[in-house]
Amino acid sequence: MAEAYEIGVRAKTRCDLMGVEPYSEVDGMLVRRFLTPAHDEALKTLAFWMEEAGMTARRDHAGNLVGRYEGETPNAPALLIGSHIDSVRNGGRYDGALGVMLGVDVVEALARAGRRLPFAVEVIAFGDEEGSRFPASMTCSRAVAGTVKPSVMEMTDGDGVSLAEAFAAFALDPTRLEEAARKPGEIFAFLEAHIEQGPVLEAEGLALGVVTAIAAQKRLMVRFTGTAGHAGTTPMNLRKDPGPAAAEAILALERICSGGQDGLVGTVGRITALPGAFNVIPGAVDYSMDVRAEVAATRDAAVEAVTAEIQAIAARRGLEVSITLMQDLAASPCDPGLTALLEKAVAATGQAPRRLPSGAGHDAMVIADLCPTAMLFIRCEGGISHNPREAVTEADCALAAKVMLDFVERLAAQNPRPSTSSG
Repeated sequence: MAEAYEIGVRAKTRCDLMGVEPYSEVDGMLVRRFLTPAHDEALKTLAFWMEEAGMTARRDHAGNLVGRYEGETPNAPALLIGSHIDSVRNGGRYDGALGVMLGVDVVEALARAGRRLPFAVEVIAFGDEEGSRFPASMTCSRAVAGTVKPSVMEMTDGDGVSLAEAFAAFALDPTRLEEAARKPGEIFAFLEAHIEQGPVLEAEGLALGVVTAIAAQKRLMVRFTGTAGHAGTTPMNLRKDPGPAAAEAILALERICSGGQDGLVGTVGRITALPGAFNVIPGAVDYSMDVRAEVAATRDAAVEAVTAEIQAIAARRGLEVSITLMQDLAASPCDPGLTALLEKAVAATGQAPRRLPSGAGHDAMVIADLCPTAMLFIRCEGGISHNPREAVTEADCALAAKVMLDFVERLAAQNPRPSTSSG
C-alpha cells in the first residue's frame, strides 16, 4: 500500500503543478486548450515524467502524447491507460489530467518493481476532449479509434483559425491526422480513471465508483437570422430580432429536458449576438445545444422536439433558422468483463463496489470503437467540476492508484496472452 499511496499523492501534486503557467494560457486561472503553447508545455513535461517512469514517449499525428512500457515480449498488444490533458476555460486541475498522471504512476510502480507483463502498457494524454477551442470534442481519441473524418480540419476556433492551421502551427501535418489510428491488435483494452464530476460518491461516503456506461450526447449549433438595425430608431413591432427568438428557444430546451427521463439534460453553453454592439439589433444569434441522456432514443426524441419548436419560433417571428449537428456520440456501455475486474479491485480495498453511469462524455466512449473499455470514477468535493473549486483528496488518489495497479495485475493473470484482435 505504501507504494500506491506515494504515487497517488504524486499524481495529485502533478495536477496541481500543471494548474498554473506555463501550463495555462492565462495567469490566475487554468485554461489549457488544444494546440496552444500551454498544451505544448504540458506535453513536454509529461514526456519527461513518462520517460522518467520507464516509458518511451512520442507524439502521434493527432497531437496526443503516448508513453509505452514494453511487456515481456517486444511489440506485444497494449493495455491503454489515460485521459485528456486539455481543460475548459477557468476549469479545474483534475478533470482529465488526474487520469493521465495516475497512469504514469502505475507504470512507474511496475518499473520500480521490475515487473513486466504479458502485454505492454501505454499511457496516453489525449489533446482535445473538451472541445473548448474547436466546436467538436474528442477529435484526438476519434483519431486513435480510426473514426475521425478529414473534414474536421475545416473547423475554426473563435479567432477564425482552422484546425488545419492550428495543426501546422503545432508542427503537425494536417494531412496525416488519420495516421494516428491504431491498427487492429495493437490495443486490446482501455482503462480511464476520472473524477466523477458529480455528487453521488461523496453523498454516499465512497471514494471510488465503477462506471457502467457513458450517456449518449448530441452537440448542435443553432443560428437565428433576422435583420440588423439601429437599437434606437427601429420600432419593436417592425423588428426582425433574433435575440428574443433565441431566448424563447433556449427556454423551450430547458422545458423539454426538465420533463424527460433517463437522465435527460440540455445545456446552452455558448451564445453569440452578431455584430455584438450595444446599440445594434443583432442580425444573427448563434448558440450551442448539448443534449444528453443515458438512452439514445430519449436524447433523440428531445432533440426532435426542440428542433420543431425552434422552427415554429422562427416561422412565427419571420426569421430564418439553421440547425447544424456538430457531434453525435452514441451511448457507450463499458465492457462487462473489464468492469467485473475493476469491481474486484475496488472490493479488495474494503469498499463495496458502487456501479454508476456517467452523464459526462469521456474519451472512453470513443475508444470503445477500438477496444473494450473500463472506467474508474474518483470522488470530487461537492461534485464540482469545470470549476477552479474542483478538488480531490490525497487519500482518494492513493486508493485509485492501488485499484488501478490491482486491476492491471488481475488483467495480466486473466489474459496471459492478450488477443491480437481489435475487440
